[in-house]
Amino acid sequence: MLAEYGQAKEPFGAWLMAQKDRGDWIDPIAAAARADRGFPRNGTPDQVRDRLRAMGADGDAFAALDDAELDWMSY
Repeated sequence: MLAEYGQAKEPFGAWLMAQKDRGDWIDPIAAAARADRGFPRNGTPDQVRDRLRAMGADGDAFAALDDAELDWMSY
């Protein structure tokens, strides 16, 4: 995905894994992503959702992921 002005945007999976000590709703899903050896590091938001489904995540995780995607898109 390309960001404005032709700069490459960091993949969602990598961005999510880099989130630490934010003190918000992204912290728990970012920590889970870092702990998951099968997490799609260079994945899109949809690939990350697929991984959450495969791991049996609950609805709160998907809600947090939706919010994280919005935050990533504004980055």
